Amino acid sequence: MQASLSLPSLSHAVPRSNYVVQSALPLPPSKPINLRFCGLRREALGFSPLAHSDSHRVRFSAPSRSATISASSSSGNGSPSKSFDYDLLIIGAGVGGHGAALHAVEKGLKTAIVEGDVVGGTCVNRGCVPSKALLAVSGRMRELQNEHHLKALGLQVSAAGYDRQGVADHANNLATKIRNSLTNSMNSLGVDILTGVGTILGPQKVQIGSSDKVVTAKDIIIATGSVPFVPKGVEVDGKTVITSDHALKLEFVPEWIAIVGSGYIGLEFSDVYTALGSEVTFIEALDQLMPGFDPEIGKLAQRVLINPRKIDYQTGVFASKITPAKDGKPVTIELIDARTKEPKETLEVDAALIATGRAPFTQGLGLENVDVATQRGFIPVDERMRVIDANGKLVPHLFCIGDANGKMMLAHAASAQGISVVEQVTGRDHVLNHLSIPAACFTHPEISMVGLTEPQAREKAEKEGFEVSITKTSFKANTKALAENEGEGLAKLIYRPDNGEILGVHIFGLHAADLIHEASNAIALGTRIQDIKFAVHAHPTLSEVLDELFKSAKVAHVSSPVSEPVAV
Repeated sequence: MQASLSLPSLSHAVPRSNYVVQSALPLPPSKPINLRFCGLRREALGFSPLAHSDSHRVRFSAPSRSATISASSSSGNGSPSKSFDYDLLIIGAGVGGHGAALHAVEKGLKTAIVEGDVVGGTCVNRGCVPSKALLAVSGRMRELQNEHHLKALGLQVSAAGYDRQGVADHANNLATKIRNSLTNSMNSLGVDILTGVGTILGPQKVQIGSSDKVVTAKDIIIATGSVPFVPKGVEVDGKTVITSDHALKLEFVPEWIAIVGSGYIGLEFSDVYTALGSEVTFIEALDQLMPGFDPEIGKLAQRVLINPRKIDYQTGVFASKITPAKDGKPVTIELIDARTKEPKETLEVDAALIATGRAPFTQGLGLENVDVATQRGFIPVDERMRVIDANGKLVPHLFCIGDANGKMMLAHAASAQGISVVEQVTGRDHVLNHLSIPAACFTHPEISMVGLTEPQAREKAEKEGFEVSITKTSFKANTKALAENEGEGLAKLIYRPDNGEILGVHIFGLHAADLIHEASNAIALGTRIQDIKFAVHAHPTLSEVLDELFKSAKVAHVSSPVSEPVAV
């Protein structure tokens, strides 16, 4: 749930292949749009010695001591360069830092990871993992409450209910299980976990905690993530005015809750709260709901996810002041016009959730000791995640990944950036194609996307002088979706008809979050539509939605090599 995505600026060319050789031009971080997601390797769940996590946020609350969990003698952690304690030191044990540590060990680097809070960061402890537990409950509740849907399947179910504490425990237990698995897997791999606040003292040197413990490393990765962004005028008490951190504890289910922000965080929580019986009011500063989505997908999602549910909304307004409930009085929200700043009205609700995005957690890192100035809190980096100082020069051996650099505020993007950095420090040049990184919103039904939205694609086409084509397929034409009685859905392909390049894919429907990866992998590998049309999909499966989507695209005849058939 909490994740923010910023699509790369269209003015910068992004290679289709991840492995490229090009000059390192400093790129300023993009302005983040509200999104949030996560991916954990199956090894983290105990299926193998390898573990991977991808959370963005690490809170560096200063502990009174520092400690080291040393690598076992049987680990695969390598030997450091003679003049350093470690080959690689990672500040932040969220999913981004953890993914980088795993890849570093694979590459034979002596690796340590610094954590000032708990292993797993936001994703595991206050984000992707517990939110998916709550959304799993909301999904089941919706199925059991949908009498028409059940009747169509020939099912009869008595009234569904839930135990609030049981639901909260499910989310908390899942987070604990994943966190412990990640810690154990890092120990088994031989990654040293250094407990304490990480402060950069100078080039290749970091202080751990408040003690005099200082470690050196040939290369350093900053992976400190982000925290919920709370606008001015909002008073958070953690009970009736809350952020996503508090909401995931599900300490109570209000009768009426206002959600400030209609991005991914707000949309997912509206799914949870309405399934559990709450009424929801969205407060959105922009003129439309779900501003981060492709407009066509957003309209369809609004028709399915908002209009039929106990949700109303106000757009084009700011919540200039929010006061928690106190002494029997409700939460008050003072609204002003987003353009004129004139007062509009005051809402009185039982609770308010602040879902206005994420802010980078980069304070107290000692960046001034390497002459680095943040931009709106983000650490400036180039396309290879190398940190840029106040004079526009690269800081040697210092990298920043994940939410802290603001390029793409997604947990799995942080992990991919970390892996890219490890590739570079071990001698293989690598630039991550951010347009190939998928995003998903785990509502019911789900929404997913990769690449450009239609307006972004048309803007790019106008600048670069090519045509854009659109094709769509409906879930109502898919056998598996109809068997599930879940035909509400749409897949949309944005592409170049002259050469078959995939510019973007957007999906709204059953298991959209799983379906998007065929498209994201095609973009990452540079696969063109005229080639992917030959892919075979099992029948009947939801994957045929993508099969029909690619087959329906009209591409000019372009000579493209197709592998010769092999007799078996």
